Amino acid sequence: MSLAVVDDPSFDEHRPPFPHPERPERLAAARRAAARVVSGDGRVDIAVRSASDDELARVHHAEYVERLGRSAGRWQSWDEDTYAAPGSVDAARRAAGGAIELVNTLVSGRSSRGVALLRPPGHHAGPAGAMGFCLLNNVALAAAHARAQGVGRVLIVDFDVHHGNGTQDAFYADPSVLFVSLHQFPFYPGTGSASEVGTGDGRGFTLNVPLAAGADDGVYAAAFARLVLPVAESFAPELVLVSAGFDAHQSDPLGGMRLTAAGYRRMASDLGRALPNVPIGMLLEGGYDLDALEASLAAALEGLLDPADDGQRFAEPDPARLAELERARDAARPFWRLP
Repeated sequence: MSLAVVDDPSFDEHRPPFPHPERPERLAAARRAAARVVSGDGRVDIAVRSASDDELARVHHAEYVERLGRSAGRWQSWDEDTYAAPGSVDAARRAAGGAIELVNTLVSGRSSRGVALLRPPGHHAGPAGAMGFCLLNNVALAAAHARAQGVGRVLIVDFDVHHGNGTQDAFYADPSVLFVSLHQFPFYPGTGSASEVGTGDGRGFTLNVPLAAGADDGVYAAAFARLVLPVAESFAPELVLVSAGFDAHQSDPLGGMRLTAAGYRRMASDLGRALPNVPIGMLLEGGYDLDALEASLAAALEGLLDPADDGQRFAEPDPARLAELERARDAARPFWRLP
């Protein structure tokens, strides 16, 4: 199975003016991970371009796109966490364009599996502005592009340690995009409770799985088996996009979870086994311990390309964790048939 890869030198030009966890070295680690997993004829490199204003307008308000454009070429602080260097706006627009081109590759059948090694990340950026290291919401723009190209149902799975609030906001009333997030809770940015299920026609198409700090591979595997996969299969997506943040790893300095590379492999392989004929693309989000990022992304890509059960078994979650998952299942039951 080939792997489509999105990468571009412009992503390295998003450079912090001071020590910051979202730094170019993260991309070097992600590139090493991709190189470990695929090379030669198995790798399909995707040309990157800048997203157009019309493409950005599918998710972001015109006023914000204009403000972002005016900041190009100079230093700017969007909030206490989110910087822009002189090259950041170009990097962000090309990251968004790369995400869109990944969708084009997947839906055309050129490759059925892909990864976009993007910086800056995107899932906190909302329609109205930057937030949480993110300038443009890459995965939301990719999903919106897929819908504009006639894809009927898009599944977004976000396993970053932080809730993808910007992505949720973009599709909160949209039944054509199922947004599923597994995240530490309570935690930054403060959103993502199980009761947040969507609004209007979109009720039931936001599925939050909030997890207390310390959740390990077994908890995430159980969340997939008991909730994420049954809902995903019922939704029957035509395209799957993964907000692939690796900051829930036990070594990450910004999170409080206990995932290992094996847990990330399991989530990717579970998606591949459950939806074998559906194109799946991963888009890089967080992950701030470089060794953990490299190992976890490599493991996830291995699971994506070879989803056969590797025989790895994780410990059953304790009763408190099972009760946590049951609360998330209770929120989903009015909308989905669950085992």
